[in-house]
Amino acid sequence: MVKKRIIFAVAAVMIAILLICGCTGTETEQQLRIATTTSLYDTGLLDHLKPMFEEEYNTEVLIISAGTGKAIEYGQRGDVDVLMVHDRAREDAFIADGYGINRRVFAYNYFIIVGPESDPAGIKGMEPEEAFTTIREKGMAGESGVVFVSRGDASGTHSKEQAIWKAAGFNYSTEIQGSGDWYREAGTGMGATLEMANELQGYTLSDIGTFLAYQRDLDLVTLVDEGDILLNVYSVMQINPEKYPEINSTPAKAWINFMISDEVQEEIASFGVAEYGQPLFYAAKDAWEKIGVTEAEVKDPVL
Repeated sequence: MVKKRIIFAVAAVMIAILLICGCTGTETEQQLRIATTTSLYDTGLLDHLKPMFEEEYNTEVLIISAGTGKAIEYGQRGDVDVLMVHDRAREDAFIADGYGINRRVFAYNYFIIVGPESDPAGIKGMEPEEAFTTIREKGMAGESGVVFVSRGDASGTHSKEQAIWKAAGFNYSTEIQGSGDWYREAGTGMGATLEMANELQGYTLSDIGTFLAYQRDLDLVTLVDEGDILLNVYSVMQINPEKYPEINSTPAKAWINFMISDEVQEEIASFGVAEYGQPLFYAAKDAWEKIGVTEAEVKDPVL
């Protein structure tokens, strides 16, 4: 019995020495928690990039696909280390309130208005504001087949939809929401909203990336794809460690720098081309003037 105790004691001391000197031959894997808008997840982009980062940085990446509104809530509670979202106004407020730092812009694409090929509202080729106005007018008049399906989930896409209604001259809360059976709120992610619009043979606003990823399972077509208001810019930022000291700052900074690196920017630019004939997202690296951000936001590494 004494001999066994000696053996256990010696073993414990050896393990402690190995841990102290780092001689175990392996490094402890870190974790990085990311809350993201659904389009980056539903398109498969993050699943494509995740293994590259995990291998290079010995970090397990945990992704919560929640939509911009929910992602921001996670960030405000300090439940994640990084946000990946696409709603500049709310991002600015998030940073101004001290929740976020080190924002970088890594990609962009465009929103589109999709609907049934029969196009019962006759919006094909219109400007976005005119298309929304027409859908509302014909929907309110009870014209057969005119239904608009909204994300209705406080996502970046939902915010963009509200911006288009506002630009068209409507008060969203009093003239759109609850105004009739023509306007439906899905309350869910982009993929599920597209599926609901497909079932109803209705119209919806979608980012082009998610639409292309789901297109083969849908009977919907692109009807409106031009207009400055349809620009869709994606950003990544770190949760502020001064507000939440437990944030994993090292892998968070590494992820941000990874997303704006030349290698990943090339991956973003080519993602989807082989399968869909066009990229699902465009790299932000050399498009900072086009998308209305500073050069530093797309190129400067986080230190």
